Amino acid sequence: MVGAMNCRCPVFFTTIALVLAVGPSCTSGSGDGAGDSETVGDGDGDGDGDSGDGDGDSGDGDGDSGDGDGDSGDGDSGDGDGDSGDGDGDLPACAGYFPADAVWCQDITDAATTADSDTIAAWLEQAGWGNNDKFQIDFSLEVLEADADTPRRSFEATGAFYTPDCDYVEMPVPEVGAIEGEAGYECVSDGDCHLIVAARDENLLYEMWRANIIGGPGGEFFGGCLAVWDMSVVYGDEGRGQGCTSADAAGFPIAPLLFTADEVASGSIDHAIRFILPNAHIRELIYSPPATHSTGATSGPVEAPPYGVHLRLRGDYPIDDLPSEGAKVVARALQQYGMFLADGGQIALTGQSDRFTDNKWDGLLAPQDLVALRPIDFDVIDHGALLDWGEQSCERVPLGTPP
Repeated sequence: MVGAMNCRCPVFFTTIALVLAVGPSCTSGSGDGAGDSETVGDGDGDGDGDSGDGDGDSGDGDGDSGDGDGDSGDGDSGDGDGDSGDGDGDLPACAGYFPADAVWCQDITDAATTADSDTIAAWLEQAGWGNNDKFQIDFSLEVLEADADTPRRSFEATGAFYTPDCDYVEMPVPEVGAIEGEAGYECVSDGDCHLIVAARDENLLYEMWRANIIGGPGGEFFGGCLAVWDMSVVYGDEGRGQGCTSADAAGFPIAPLLFTADEVASGSIDHAIRFILPNAHIRELIYSPPATHSTGATSGPVEAPPYGVHLRLRGDYPIDDLPSEGAKVVARALQQYGMFLADGGQIALTGQSDRFTDNKWDGLLAPQDLVALRPIDFDVIDHGALLDWGEQSCERVPLGTPP
């Protein structure tokens, strides 16, 4: 995740109504908040902060199991509090998180492409995906479920928290759960360590970058950028605020862009998918709606894809040649809904861990089942005029600020 801000703005207090009102301006810093480094990494690596997990390559593309698809979890639902549903039965129509009209669930089969679509695809074909130019899948991200009985925890904001981009409110922490790439809530690997919790009782989605809870779910809680999303809202091109980051560099929510083993087993993924590229392969400072943010770590030329770019797999791609039924399900979703460039890192495509799902990745979809997909196989969907992050300043009233 790439934070926009290194400065602090005046303190605001607001209710958790998630009204993204315009707040005071806070000039962007150098842009190296949370997404610049390309050193250690967790396979999804999106930070440019001092810990430098940036374009990490720990999911090295050579393993058979990916980087965390493990089914050794210690809970059945991932929330530790009972049922994994929302308490009311049906989940929201878009990926289980947002209304049906959300951009993540729009059919783009016949959507127009940009004038420079072929140029971008050709440039990326030469530059490569990252991860030694292998289109691999990262299965390390967790999404947990919370209800009214789930404890809410305050946290100590770290240097990976940026005002006004990030929200400072108590976060639900299920008794049974884990952060990205870890066995529990402690950030042992010093990776991105995303903590993602859908609180169905509040209809809010909590996504935190660089979470670290030491000593179990009730232990000392340190947190980086927390983005709180209202799951009843259809967010437009302004997202949570123009020029503002989230728990991902582009300013997107993470959960609705993750595909799960249960979706793949059902034979259908009905939403777009999250993907990442090395910072050097992302157009410098430029982003495309519906993204709201870029980062100073980006250094690609004008031919490179901008942050937030929406790619669609060509309709004539020979899907039947892919090595598994799971791979074919993902490929069909890439044709119908596409994938959004959400972060900087090495492992291109992001699925959800199977720790708390009914179906498991083993025998369903392997990390390298989509390596045949090349950048030249994709078109660039037109979402309108591009923006320069260097000319933006995040202006929003956050949900609380650290003391």
